[in-house]
Amino acid sequence: MIVTVVDQKTGEPIRGLEARNFHIMDDKTRLRVDDAEFKSTTIDIMLLIDTSLAGPLVRPLAGSFINELGEKEQMAIVSYHDSADLIQDFTSSKSLLHQALERVQYGNNPRVLDALYAAVDGGFTSNVGRRVIVLLSAGVEGHSRVNEGEVLRLARSRGVSIFPVYVVGVERGMFRRLSDYSGGAPFAARKLKLQPAALSRLVYSALREYYELEVSGVYTLGDRIQVTIERLGKSKQKLRASSLPLE
Repeated sequence: MIVTVVDQKTGEPIRGLEARNFHIMDDKTRLRVDDAEFKSTTIDIMLLIDTSLAGPLVRPLAGSFINELGEKEQMAIVSYHDSADLIQDFTSSKSLLHQALERVQYGNNPRVLDALYAAVDGGFTSNVGRRVIVLLSAGVEGHSRVNEGEVLRLARSRGVSIFPVYVVGVERGMFRRLSDYSGGAPFAARKLKLQPAALSRLVYSALREYYELEVSGVYTLGDRIQVTIERLGKSKQKLRASSLPLE
């Protein structure tokens, strides 16, 4: 499985962990971690931009996320309000991505879960990098037709990790669950108090860096895997760990 580990306070990815540091429960069964390998890889990133009435809150962040794209990485842009619209398919061209961003128009309600479901369902086809969605959200959900469970089951089956970046904390519980059970991490932009460029660099570091674990103890992994980190020695850091099972 893929496991992403970040500092809860700063959002910084945690390096240097070994297999013995991971405590994993699948329902009531503790899994044995046979191996843990830290990886840094390229990504295929789908940027979901809130274009609802509250969307202008995240507009300053979008350009910075385009700027941080690596040379061998690809990005697609989807705008969402009461529907999700692909405004730029996967490309490595920052020029094309910025041009697509200029075409964004705002209005209607932010149906976050519907947008995520549509993006996961049809967004990733022939991608070769780590599949990630960065959800730029004002922080409000506008009564989607699908629920969290449906989004997470689809994300897990397609190998997609969700990284919500939100401004207000109205739906922070939902964002945490979406990231925890898909191998992603949540980022509260207002709480972190970072400029857009610094925030995008922080998020990208978590997108690219993760642990790949070999585990045993069950035949098929369940839907609610809990990962905690047991660190040796004294540390005041509070860590958040999330998982994405691999086929």
